[in-house]
Amino acid sequence: MRDTEHVSEIDRVLKGHETGRDELVSESWRRCVQTYGMDPTRPEPPHIVTEQRLREHQEQSERLIATARSGLQTLFKQVAGQNYVLILADAKGISVDFFGDPRFEEELRQAGLYLGSDWSEDLAGTCGVGSCIVTGEAVTIHQGDHFGLSHTPLSCTSAPIFDTSGNLAAVLDVSLLRSPSPKSSQNLAMNLVKSSARRVEMANLMAMKRREWVLRFSTSAEFLEVDPEAAVALDESGHITGMTRGALNCFGAMDAADLIGTRIDQHVDMSIDDMPELMRGRPPEERVLRLRDGRGLFGHAIAPQSPRGPRPQATGALSGPLRGFCGSDPVLAQLAAKVDRLAATQVPILLVGETGTGKEYLARAIHVLGPPNRAFHTLFCAALKKEKVDAIAEAGAGTVFLRGIEDLDEKSQSLLLALLEARSDLRVVASMRQDPSGGGGLEGIRPELYFRLAGSVISIPPLRHRKDFDWLVERLLRRSPKDYRLSPAARAELNGRHWPGNIRELSTALEIAMALVDGNVIDLPDLPPPALSGPAESPPEQDLEALLDACDWNMSLVARRLGVNRSTILRRMRKAGLSNKR
Repeated sequence: MRDTEHVSEIDRVLKGHETGRDELVSESWRRCVQTYGMDPTRPEPPHIVTEQRLREHQEQSERLIATARSGLQTLFKQVAGQNYVLILADAKGISVDFFGDPRFEEELRQAGLYLGSDWSEDLAGTCGVGSCIVTGEAVTIHQGDHFGLSHTPLSCTSAPIFDTSGNLAAVLDVSLLRSPSPKSSQNLAMNLVKSSARRVEMANLMAMKRREWVLRFSTSAEFLEVDPEAAVALDESGHITGMTRGALNCFGAMDAADLIGTRIDQHVDMSIDDMPELMRGRPPEERVLRLRDGRGLFGHAIAPQSPRGPRPQATGALSGPLRGFCGSDPVLAQLAAKVDRLAATQVPILLVGETGTGKEYLARAIHVLGPPNRAFHTLFCAALKKEKVDAIAEAGAGTVFLRGIEDLDEKSQSLLLALLEARSDLRVVASMRQDPSGGGGLEGIRPELYFRLAGSVISIPPLRHRKDFDWLVERLLRRSPKDYRLSPAARAELNGRHWPGNIRELSTALEIAMALVDGNVIDLPDLPPPALSGPAESPPEQDLEALLDACDWNMSLVARRLGVNRSTILRRMRKAGLSNKR
């Protein structure tokens, strides 16, 4: 514990420091004394982490360092003549990259302006990096603003770098061992470090979201393509999946949570379908975006840099969420186009398909494509409760998704009939696992209810019949922020499975593999075994033909999916009279 005389000295220094200092610096000083129990009268040497800890921090920031390095080299060339030092610190305050004049290396190391120095506020006191981490704002901590006596000759100007989700990822700092007395002498350093941090964020967004649309903004048409102020990334349905910090100012948002996950048309008078109009084919001054509050910005759209997979021409005009439903499968493309046209109507739709084929995905897509600001209600037919039906009866207009209508008992059917009779403003989308054309799925369902639900029957093929299996695998892998890939052996193994659980089973298998793999290449040992062991049931003639077509009549691949010999497939083909007519 500090003695009384020492405490008085600290209080005197702290009180004297607050006079004439800006609020940010004074608050940092108070925090250092009152929260961290630090002593401003005691010189402290720089805190340097061990080489092992430095390597760990550098590995964790490896992607960001690689993204930022080119821009930092350019910045250092601009300021090297004025003896500035550049430091890139991670979100914990550890210097993970450094640019400085080697002639002053020892002096810089002693001042903590070097690799491995820990500039977190609880260790270094009031300083550029530490204060920037605490406040999330660009700051200049000039000479006597520093808490530690050993740092008072320094002038440090720092700006935060945020990741694509709006979280603090790093701090960019430019520092001088000795600088002119006026704090205003660092105004140019402040402008340079802020603009460099913005460009690093932009480069990081472009690298992380290269498979998505990126929409960049500027208040000036002249700078739109060369130095935009902000950007957002958009998925196929127009939802914002990433951003640079400047997007908050452009959209007038308070926090990243106000943007991430929202649709672009909630903020700007445009949709994802309008993105091609904002590409380089038009002059920048004509690419005007009108914000919902009436302000205007100039916009520059950049198309996905990596193809999402081949897409048939028929899907080119699909709306919003349906664009992500399929790849190059012509059957699914026709199905999606049909759903797209029906979505704008009130026709009840019955979605038929095995478990995990995407029935709820389509139901939600139909809802999204309908009138805005309506609720989406899900009713599980196997456990339908009167209270749930009554709640929907009293709710506003919306979409009701009935999951598994073959599980309805007589009482539940009566409840639904009464609901549909009373509420003509409810859009009904139902699903069932069995094809009603076979008759089995209709046992026990009253005809007057069935024909209210089955205005249009949409049959979704199982995964084993899809021609876009590889496209779907890549789409599921892209859900992870890490760039995972499949080895040829792993891809062949997945292609050869029967997938009775369909897309849900495939998604789970890939999630397990991504969690177990060391590195980013998924190989055979990383894959979980099939959820159901043993050979698949012998498919009927129609199913066998669809499976052959999905596998491009590769009998060996069909045999692997069914867990039988190739000769068995040939025998079944001859028995069914099937042959490749292409």
